[in-house]
Amino acid sequence: MPWEALLSWYKEAVRLELQPEAREQPTIRPTQVIFHSIVAPWDEHRLYAYWKNSTSLESHFGVDFDGSLGQYLSTTTRADANYKANLRPNGTGAISVETASNTKASDPWTDDQLDALADLGVWAHRTHSIALRACRSGSDGGFGIHRMYREWSPSGTECPGDKRAQQFHAELLPAIIARAKKPAAPAAPSTPSMPPVVSLAHIQAAQRRDPGLPQGGTTYRAEGLVVETALYREGLLAKRWVDGSLGSRTRPAISEWQERCGYRGRRPGEPADGLFGRDSLTRLGQKHGFRVTA
Repeated sequence: MPWEALLSWYKEAVRLELQPEAREQPTIRPTQVIFHSIVAPWDEHRLYAYWKNSTSLESHFGVDFDGSLGQYLSTTTRADANYKANLRPNGTGAISVETASNTKASDPWTDDQLDALADLGVWAHRTHSIALRACRSGSDGGFGIHRMYREWSPSGTECPGDKRAQQFHAELLPAIIARAKKPAAPAAPSTPSMPPVVSLAHIQAAQRRDPGLPQGGTTYRAEGLVVETALYREGLLAKRWVDGSLGSRTRPAISEWQERCGYRGRRPGEPADGLFGRDSLTRLGQKHGFRVTA
């Protein structure tokens, strides 16, 4: 993969790549970032499931209430949101960011959302030289919200809602500018470290016991967190459920991982059982940097 393409994937977001859009849609040179509200309380995984089957209005990113992010297309690939912002003849375009909201888009961004959006804005500025200002027209470089210009929405829109529009000008854009002007933190020196160790017996015991405990109850929390974090990075588990408890919310994610490993249910058409065996857990560890013991 070319170095430029690698740069256009944000390392803090879970990669949930949409196909065939990723390979069929034209490239853009991003000059804008435009923020939206989904008008639904959807996390990054639910948004991916929606766009996977109905992809005429997809964005590059989705941000849940807790600040967790999914990225669906490279920022140098056109996403269909924002109308003419991605149809300019000079090849420039907009990075579009959807954010979870209530069903009326009347709520403000949460503190976690604002923090994640500010960091994403700084990354976009440093990666694509997005101008540190509000867009002054529909084609001017910088940051904006969907309602700002008709070129971004032909029939007009209130997106992302009045409260979030106020936050954009009073909080979000100033935070992006302030953070971007601080020197980037130097890369930490590379030092060898031992990978986390997860016991297969402990994980299997947690899968038996945790579903019967109160919400969030854990049997082996530290090891559960290692496994759930890997499932999250794999794009199978929402960040809100990474709590160390291998309960009912985690089992479908494990089932999907097993199916990626080639496992199926005992009867034709049944999903994999969602209970780790040595092979499926070891393969998850090999991909995400932890070691499995007996």
